[in-house]
Amino acid sequence: MRNRYLDLLRAIAVVRVVVYHSTGWMALTIAFPAMMVMFALAGSLMAASIDRSGPLAVERRLRRLLPSLWAVSAIAVPAMLLTGLAWDWKILYWAFPIQDPPANGWGAMTLNATWYLRDFLWFVLLSPLALPVFRRFPKLSVSLPYVALAVITFGGLTPHPIVRDMALYGGAWLLGFAHHDGMLRRLPRRRLVAIAAGLAALGGAWIATHPGPRGYDINDVPLGNALWSAAFVLISLGFAPLTTAARPRRLVTILNARALTIYLWHVPIIVAVTKIGEAHGLPVRGAAGIGWRFVVIVALVSLAVLLFGWVEDFAAGRPLMLVPGGRPRRPAEAPVSPAIHPVAASHGAPVGETVPT
Repeated sequence: MRNRYLDLLRAIAVVRVVVYHSTGWMALTIAFPAMMVMFALAGSLMAASIDRSGPLAVERRLRRLLPSLWAVSAIAVPAMLLTGLAWDWKILYWAFPIQDPPANGWGAMTLNATWYLRDFLWFVLLSPLALPVFRRFPKLSVSLPYVALAVITFGGLTPHPIVRDMALYGGAWLLGFAHHDGMLRRLPRRRLVAIAAGLAALGGAWIATHPGPRGYDINDVPLGNALWSAAFVLISLGFAPLTTAARPRRLVTILNARALTIYLWHVPIIVAVTKIGEAHGLPVRGAAGIGWRFVVIVALVSLAVLLFGWVEDFAAGRPLMLVPGGRPRRPAEAPVSPAIHPVAASHGAPVGETVPT
């Protein structure tokens, strides 16, 4: 049975990412560090998949991750080749992005969100090795990414982006492991809150004293981002209910079933809407500019979900649906045979009853 609380967290994270990229409001990065939450949730789900399927979990995760990227690549790569991108074997990274795939000027601007898939892919590939180590040395394992990030920060190092992101987001992924294994739930509540408060204080102090080029946008302050977000993840997952059996809101279901489609398509749509607005002399900043752009962006992202969201159903082996989350039909109740006493028949389970998944 799905945990509806985790679905709600993911839905909020998806919405927050779209709103942030549409508006640039840096306060959103502090109020809800969406990328760290998404990596933590993915780490928890990956640990669950490994426990169920062993190494086959990697293949299953890749099968659900890559088709949505291929749908984008089928349009973007030919368009970039026709507009100046030189042919190179590295274009194959658009099929399996263990490195940043090549892009020309407009492609680099509109498709820069693929860094998330690159990092996600590496975390998935490393998880079958990392999970046993984490379970043998949980505290050391969780600490390692934060220590590595501190060394990178204080040493002024510039490692490869993949190494940097493993340090930046690895702690959240491993906290997802801890959530799946029940470690956060077993921590005494006062201790959990105290740890989170300490991390938040350290992260907040670092952010306040080391603002980036956009001020207090934590995406520009890696160490502060990691510490602040760790506190957020500890609280949001540490107090997560074990299960929530209530049927979710339709919007939450849609956002979860189409999260990857929304993530991949929203940045190209934002860039296109902004460029077209500028070309026609429309305001693109301020309340007026943000207002009309956001309405158009939401409409076009919804259209992209309708056009390409079915790919996520296909990748997950679900029935293809234009809009997911409809209430399943119940088969018609079979009439009770006259030979069966009505009281005896009433003790069975209701015909056609379904269990939320």
